[in-house]
Amino acid sequence: MISITAIFKGKPEHNDQIQKMMHHLVTETRKETACLRYDLHAAENVFIIWEEWKDQPGLDIHNSQPHLADFISQIRDLVSDPIQVYKTSQIL
Repeated sequence: MISITAIFKGKPEHNDQIQKMMHHLVTETRKETACLRYDLHAAENVFIIWEEWKDQPGLDIHNSQPHLADFISQIRDLVSDPIQVYKTSQIL
C-alpha cells in the first residue's frame, strides 16, 4: 500500500471555488480501481488530502488522469503556496 498526503493553503477569497473543485476531484478519484482511500480534510483555508493506493501502477494511472491534471492546472492561481505532496510509509 502507498500513502500520499497533499497539503495546500487556498487563498481565502477562493475557498468556495476550491471546495467545488475538490468535491469533483475526490468523487472522480474514488472511482479509480487502485484507490483505497481519498479523503479531504480542511481547517479554514488549509486543505489536506489523505490518499491510500493499492500499488504503484494504480498511483501512476491516477497521476495521468484528466481530472487530476485539470485540478492541478486550475488550482495554481487559487493557492497562496505551492502544493506539498508527501509519499510516506507507515512505520507503526
